[in-house]
Amino acid sequence: MALILSLDATTTVCSVAIHQDGNLMASEFIAEPRAASARLLVAAQTLLKKLNLQPSDLNAVAVSSGPGSYTGLRIGTSSAKGICVALNIPLLSVNSLRVMAEPRLATRQADFYCPMIDARRMEVYCCLFDGFGNEISPTEAKILNAESFQNELNQGKISFFGDGSDKFKPLTNHPNAIFVDYIQPEAKNLGVLAYQKFKARQFEDVANFEPFYLKDFLIKSKQ
Repeated sequence: MALILSLDATTTVCSVAIHQDGNLMASEFIAEPRAASARLLVAAQTLLKKLNLQPSDLNAVAVSSGPGSYTGLRIGTSSAKGICVALNIPLLSVNSLRVMAEPRLATRQADFYCPMIDARRMEVYCCLFDGFGNEISPTEAKILNAESFQNELNQGKISFFGDGSDKFKPLTNHPNAIFVDYIQPEAKNLGVLAYQKFKARQFEDVANFEPFYLKDFLIKSKQ
């Protein structure tokens, strides 16, 4: 039996979940913006208590690895690593965009699926998956314009989703572009993917693991 605690703080919101052998036992989504530092671990403790479990019952911790919010990824990663070290259990990680795509793949609504996370201005973190969840274009920080994804849209229907897709919607009227609102990375989907990695023993090096920031964190100086 594999009992996995999943933590996601990819965007301004966060969530936690507990899965047993890939089956969801309980989850909590925290919609309050930028609350991860105060509420992520508290929510994890609440779920364990709700299920009458002890931290020592956990077999692994999973975290969304990015790309996404620099601060959120740091909080999620440090929280996950802290639990792993304290309990001497493995750390699992899954690309945040793949986590976003998981519930959309089941809809069979499109030929391709493109999760997008807002990266400020007209830039998004994005990736293109086929209907089986295979990555057919690399995860990238992409500056959007009217020509974005034209070749791919000519090949078939693409489902765009995530908070970054709001930027692309006004730029295209291609008939193969499908836009879906209110989709973001969630721990309840992370745990399903993490279980596959657990079975394959694809563990991270807890001491050296770092989130997938994709681009450097920039601090603007005051003028």
